[in-house]
Amino acid sequence: MITQIIEFLKQTFSQEMVVLIVSALPISELRGGIPLALSFGFSYAKAFWLSILGNSAIIIPALFLLDSISKFLMRWKIFNRFFTWFFARTRKHSDSVEKYGAIGLAIFVAIPLPMTGAWSGCVAAYLFGIKFRYALPSVFLGVVVAGIIVLLTCVGFIGIFSKFVGV
Repeated sequence: MITQIIEFLKQTFSQEMVVLIVSALPISELRGGIPLALSFGFSYAKAFWLSILGNSAIIIPALFLLDSISKFLMRWKIFNRFFTWFFARTRKHSDSVEKYGAIGLAIFVAIPLPMTGAWSGCVAAYLFGIKFRYALPSVFLGVVVAGIIVLLTCVGFIGIFSKFVGV
């Protein structure tokens, strides 16, 4: 299903726009954007910055609108179940946020694992009442660090693969 979505996006938008969109999505975020950009043949810098931009584009709207949107959508059973699951999952994986506040939030977002990116960081900031002026730089810093980790991981895999294949 994900490959079908990416194929649709590739046919509809430029490659740069596809990377921005994939990086902004809640599941893939930059963990999907950077490898996708590298598969398009983008330079490391272009892959990194496009993915950072796409992933960071949701931070301000999410921090401002999460409370209103979640309250509005939770009136319907399907959204209520989703937000209840998402909030519980974020709480479960956000011990560092609860213990260390804004610094913990940056660390939480920086770990490039499922459910620990910018979206979950914004949810954690909302759930733990971290003020916008602290949450914004913390989530952004976490996104940048996660981008560095993902890029270095991808570059390492590319280097190992090219030595294996003999390219």
